[in-house]
Amino acid sequence: MKKQSVRICTGGGGSPGPVLQLDPSKNLAFTMAEILLSLTIIGVVAAITLPSLTGNINERTWNTQRKALYARFSQAIALMPALNGYGTLRETTDSAGSASIEDTAAETFVTAGLSKVLKINNICDNEHLQDCGIPEKLTALNGSNKDFPLTIADLNPANISVSADADIEYSYSALNTKAAAFETANGESIAVYYNPNCTSLLSEPNNINMQKKVCANFVYDLNGSKGPNTIGKDMGVMSAFYPTDSVLVAPIPHIRDAVSSTIGTSSAVSGVCVKQDPEYRLSSLEELSSVSINRNIMDNLTVYYWTSTFNDDGRRYVLNSNVIVAFPIRTSYPAYVRCVKR
Repeated sequence: MKKQSVRICTGGGGSPGPVLQLDPSKNLAFTMAEILLSLTIIGVVAAITLPSLTGNINERTWNTQRKALYARFSQAIALMPALNGYGTLRETTDSAGSASIEDTAAETFVTAGLSKVLKINNICDNEHLQDCGIPEKLTALNGSNKDFPLTIADLNPANISVSADADIEYSYSALNTKAAAFETANGESIAVYYNPNCTSLLSEPNNINMQKKVCANFVYDLNGSKGPNTIGKDMGVMSAFYPTDSVLVAPIPHIRDAVSSTIGTSSAVSGVCVKQDPEYRLSSLEELSSVSINRNIMDNLTVYYWTSTFNDDGRRYVLNSNVIVAFPIRTSYPAYVRCVKR
């Protein structure tokens, strides 16, 4: 077969220019060096963007799971006639006459109460939390590594003991009950901390010990012990307040206060959370109390914080997070703002 060539004229002005001929027998392609350089560039770009892309996908997945879990628990808590009275501590005596306290409060709350209104696959006592997918270690919201809390006091010592002082009209003490755990039908691992003697929110004119109001506190892990086992990512908390007409909250606090100093008036707190991050809002009394109840795995709040909750007299509550006591203020008080998202 006769070899053909392609003629390309490059002249101008009506006069023929030099002719370039392309020989089709010669392959036109990238050199090996060019290919390797291109692959290197693609690899570098992928290494930079892939972790961020994967993180965004995980974040969206966890947010979806978190909202679904909160919805299921809200429905379950609403179906329970009351949240108090389950699993009180019992004194037992062995054959030698030695007395001991049997603490099955949280476990009984799950078996006799919560399991009636929520699908639960497995229940574990305090000695076998890992059998329900509970990790031995976790990363707190502030980035510190923590042992997984085994009792209510491990979450915050103020949960079981508060002494009266100038800001607290009366002292408070509670049982340091042990945690139990269970797995849901959807595969989440949940640790529960239970207060069998929780009380309703009455018309208390002054200070309110919020430890008295929390009936059940939950620390959840959306994917068991797989990781990263970090509060605010695959892990978080939920708190159920008041034995009847219960309020369930699942706050995710911002990693820092909304402003660098205290805000002195009740009206000044409006809008500060939206300015900090549009996804966050001013925390309610229950949400901020939940953060304080779980402070050892959440964040070390300063002292006083404004909430979005008002009492019957139209005064906004301020929470003393160190002792988890709320008191209403009508106009001004030097307190901080910690925003949350749900």
